[in-house]
Amino acid sequence: MMIRSLTLATLFAFAAPLLAADGDSPLAQDRGRLRPLVVIAPSSVDPNLLKLRKALEEPANRDGFKQRGMVLYTVINTIGQRDGKDLDPQATMSLIRDLKLGAGSSQKFVLLGKDGEKKLEQAGYVEPAQLFSTIDQLPAAEKEANAPAPVAAAAQEPTNKPAKAAKPSKAPQPLDD
Repeated sequence: MMIRSLTLATLFAFAAPLLAADGDSPLAQDRGRLRPLVVIAPSSVDPNLLKLRKALEEPANRDGFKQRGMVLYTVINTIGQRDGKDLDPQATMSLIRDLKLGAGSSQKFVLLGKDGEKKLEQAGYVEPAQLFSTIDQLPAAEKEANAPAPVAAAAQEPTNKPAKAAKPSKAPQPLDD
């Protein structure tokens, strides 16, 4: 019995991090709804990062950013943020893993589509106008991509068939001790 418990505990110890890493990516949560712009910078005073933040404060750029359904992710020395709100370290590392940038990437601007694919990847500064034109040139299917519709909406379609009565379920049987 002790060997079984030890084997099971060892299995969970090795499998738990792998299972936890599957669905915790912030990019997976935005897929189908938003277009993430991920900026990876070596420091918070990086001139390209500051230039982008200043450009996005202008009303025309801010409106263009919102109209195109974009969200800004920044990763500064493994500290991640989504639209200025901090991400936990596990979500930040998952974000970096999803981008598959490698260990040597120092500064990058990566634009992802609603489908989760990279649409633009550049090592230097990217003007907001360049981001907007890249999005505007996307195929119509990607522009209209949305999160999958809930299945319940399909079940509510009216039909001409009368509804069947549900069968009563059996009462649960007591457990033997």
